[in-house]
Amino acid sequence: MTEHKVQHLEMIQGVINRMAGNSFALKGWAVTLVAGIFTLSSKDADKLYFLVAYIPILVFWGLDAYYLLQERLFRALYNKVRVLDEAKIDYNMDTSLDEFYTGKNSYWCCLISSTECGFYFPLAIVTAGIIIITHI
Repeated sequence: MTEHKVQHLEMIQGVINRMAGNSFALKGWAVTLVAGIFTLSSKDADKLYFLVAYIPILVFWGLDAYYLLQERLFRALYNKVRVLDEAKIDYNMDTSLDEFYTGKNSYWCCLISSTECGFYFPLAIVTAGIIIITHI
């Protein structure tokens, strides 16, 4: 592999790493905000106040799915550049091409992916359990 191809792949890998880091940070913030909402609320608080805990879950779920989509698109770009001829390396970082939006590379697929549902759905169920337990 030549130096230009390695440089281009390193640039793409840097973006992939940032997207994965953003996703990890969002998961941490989601748990922190939900726990904070429960900490600030009291047992005698209105039931509707507890429903506010679902707002960060839904917002962070949607934002996390966006970052997962971006990560997948850049992985597709990485795979394209990996097999590209040295003469065709142009340092293009455009992932809006239709060729990258195939299979699981759509927002909907990212929203319902196992990594997203496996984190946010249990968080929502735990939130519902806490609401039920504190209001019985």
